[in-house]
Amino acid sequence: MDSVQKANAGHPGTAMALAPLAYALWTKHMRYNPRNPSWVNRDRFILSAGHACILQYAMLYLTGYDLTLDDLKQFRKWGSKTPGHPEYGDTPGVECTTGPLGQGCGNSVGFAVAEAFLAARFNRENVNIVDHHTYVIASDGDIMEGVSGEAASLAGHLKLGKLIVCYDDNHITIEGNTSLTFDQEDVCLRYEAYGWHTQAVEDANDVAAIDRALEAAKADPRPSLIRIRSHIAWGAPNKQDTSDAHGEPLGEEEIKLTKRFYGWPEDAKFLVPDEALDFYRKAIERGEKFENEWNELFAQYERA
Repeated sequence: MDSVQKANAGHPGTAMALAPLAYALWTKHMRYNPRNPSWVNRDRFILSAGHACILQYAMLYLTGYDLTLDDLKQFRKWGSKTPGHPEYGDTPGVECTTGPLGQGCGNSVGFAVAEAFLAARFNRENVNIVDHHTYVIASDGDIMEGVSGEAASLAGHLKLGKLIVCYDDNHITIEGNTSLTFDQEDVCLRYEAYGWHTQAVEDANDVAAIDRALEAAKADPRPSLIRIRSHIAWGAPNKQDTSDAHGEPLGEEEIKLTKRFYGWPEDAKFLVPDEALDFYRKAIERGEKFENEWNELFAQYERA
């Protein structure tokens, strides 16, 4: 909220709604090393809903990538490391440029194809040196686009089981409710027809349910779609579930009211408690362990 308000531009609502999903992904499921964003066997994360990039930037900062709190304060500023949509090469930890709706979904299928190809080419029995997932956050707008459907059809055909798409079903577009253009289809059934494994989480704040869904997705040999019912700008008393929260700052007074709802000091800006930062920065130690274990596996592979 504070970054978008300071920039006087941006998309706060989706980031607010999906904070529990981001917590689950970055602390429980994704394998990555903040100190080496290019580690070859890292899990890939693609924010197809690129307009919600402040969520990704916040998680990259919290988990210890080369991104600072000052970078978050420079959100959407010319030359900053935190542009208004994710841009590959500008921000450590951003895997590809996204923004045009549906594009990230197509990119993700390419990433998953690359993983499957390299695994088939280089893995040996009991020595899987290529073994990572591609995680995606996609919006209603992404799912509406033809390019995402075409890419999803190919992913199902190729049985890309390392691809997991988290679909943010918030019923809101920049111009109003999705019922204006998009309420006659069952997205999960459509993806099942493509050959995908599908699940639904009816409350985006239910971290345990999200955790279970991600575990089930990783265990299934098909690409997975997890539909997550969220409420855009959750906690904002006057803007939750409205298009006003999609593509503009909430406003100073609404931010104060929302922080009060969260039990947060309403006048504090860019506040990150030390205990929260310490918790998330444990990702650095985990990441180094992941990479060291992989290096040992690769050394074994070279000797074989």
